[in-house]
Amino acid sequence: MFTHAIVKRPGRSLVEGITTAALGRPDYTRALGQHDRYIDVLAQCGVKVTILEAEEQYPDSVFIEDTAVLAERCAVVTRPGAPSRQGEEISVLNALHTFYSNIERIQAPGTLEGGDVMRVGDHFYVGLSARTNDEGFQQFSDIMNKYGYTAAAVQMTDFLHLKTGLAYLENNNLLVAGEFVHHADFTAFNRIVIDKEESYAANCIWVNDAVLAPMGFMKTKAAVEMAGYTVHEVDVSEFRKLDGGLSCLSLRFKKED
Repeated sequence: MFTHAIVKRPGRSLVEGITTAALGRPDYTRALGQHDRYIDVLAQCGVKVTILEAEEQYPDSVFIEDTAVLAERCAVVTRPGAPSRQGEEISVLNALHTFYSNIERIQAPGTLEGGDVMRVGDHFYVGLSARTNDEGFQQFSDIMNKYGYTAAAVQMTDFLHLKTGLAYLENNNLLVAGEFVHHADFTAFNRIVIDKEESYAANCIWVNDAVLAPMGFMKTKAAVEMAGYTVHEVDVSEFRKLDGGLSCLSLRFKKED
């Protein structure tokens, strides 16, 4: 169960963020409203939300998940793979001192983004992507082993991040889309297959027995509800224009024991 979440407000520079989506320019005012709603839903799910101020020099910094991986026994501050995003992690590092005594960092030439890391119990799957390299994975694996966790690399070719096409919903239930539908690493899970036309909705997040899902993907919503979850739909259309999804917008964790 999660007790806390950290989010970072979108800046006006959001409209200059990295994107391959070809969905148009984000509307800053609308993005703020969507971010407010996202925070409200997290709070409704029982987590205390810490809100960091926007950093205008980093247009993509609202996607805070990429800057850290948080577990009960340690926090790992990442080194983003996109050069324009390197530096986003500093304000997150400062905020984490409130919650963690054990904070580790990925060092150059390693790169690691939290969107490529999916936790299942005490094991972490790490996608090798354009943003996360072998060196970053190896550093992460060594760090997690030190604290009693394990990690494995996942070869991927199509998605931007691992969690673009996967969402672990606890209880061995896994949303899968695209290249991960038949991926050998995930055959042991109860796979909920997302239709190709709704592949964006594979990026749901489990929060304390509820699931946050992007608004407007009715087949995915029905499938998750059929699996026994309460679903909260959240409009993230403005963040989708920047290749972002629900998981990208927060760091969710249980406070260190």
